Amino acid sequence: MSLTGLFVPLITPFTPAGELASDALESLAQTVLDDGAAGIVALGTTGEPATLTAAERRRVVDICAGVCAERGADLIVGAGSNSTDGSIGMLGELDPRATAVLSVVPYYTRPSEDGVVEHFRRLAAASPVPLIIYNVPHRTGRPLGADTLRRLALLPNVAGFKHAVGGIDDATVEFMSDLPADVAVLAGDDLHAGTLLALGASGAILACANVATRAYADLVSAWRDGPLDVARLNNRLVPLARALFAEPNPVVIKAVLAAQRRIPSPYVRLPLLEATPAATAAALDCCQMSPSHTR
Repeated sequence: MSLTGLFVPLITPFTPAGELASDALESLAQTVLDDGAAGIVALGTTGEPATLTAAERRRVVDICAGVCAERGADLIVGAGSNSTDGSIGMLGELDPRATAVLSVVPYYTRPSEDGVVEHFRRLAAASPVPLIIYNVPHRTGRPLGADTLRRLALLPNVAGFKHAVGGIDDATVEFMSDLPADVAVLAGDDLHAGTLLALGASGAILACANVATRAYADLVSAWRDGPLDVARLNNRLVPLARALFAEPNPVVIKAVLAAQRRIPSPYVRLPLLEATPAATAAALDCCQMSPSHTR
C-alpha cells in the first residue's frame, strides 16, 4: 500500500441508548472518502476501542472494511497493547481485508527503547499486513529517540509511523532528515500536521478530519503537490483543532457531529464524559469559520 494522503480515524457513533450506530458509521466512512480521504482508520484511539466489546470491535471493522472494499480505499486497523504476546494474538485475528495495522508503542509499563524495538520486531514478523508504529509519548509515557526510530524503520514489514509527539522536537527533525525511502511518516498531531508535512511526512492520520475532511485532505495534498499558499492552510485550521481538542478526544468531535446531525447522539462511554455545552458551542463556531467542508 501507499501511505500517502489523509487517513481518517473514525469515531464510533452510538445511539442515545449507548448502542453501536452501524448505519451512522457506514455513512461517516462513505462521507470522508467522498471528501478526499485516501483511507480510513478503524479502532484508532478516536474510535474508543477500549470501551467496545469484542463483538462491537469486529462489527466496526466489518463496516469499515466493506466501505473501503467498495471504494477501493485503504483500511488501517488499530491493534496492539502493552503486551507483546497479547498484541501478536490480536494480529492473528485481524480482518483479512485490512491493508495495514496501526500499533501503539507499549504504554504504562514504560519498557526500555531496546524493549520497544524487540516488541515491534516480533509484531512485524507476525503481522499478515504492513505495520504502522504509533509513536505518541504523551499517552504511552515512552518517548523514543531518533536512533530508536531509525532502528524501528529498518525492521522488515514496518511500513511507517503515525508520529504524534506533541510538536516538532529535535528527535523528529533528525529522524525526518534520514528517513528510509520505503518508510512513510504520517502526521498524527492535528495542531502540528502542516509542520510535519513540510518536513517530508507523506500523509496524516488526524482526528479533526472527522469534522473537516476536505480541508485536511487539501492540506495534505498541497504540501505534496502545491500550491504553497494552500499548504499554509494549516494556520487557519489551528483554531478548529484547538476547539475540537479542548476536552478529551473524541468528545467534542462527537458533539459537533451530533449537532450537525451526522451521528444520532454525542454519547461516549465512561470514563469519558460528553462534551460541555461551552466546548461544543465554541467548536461549532470554529466550524463556521474554517476553510472548507465542515458541513
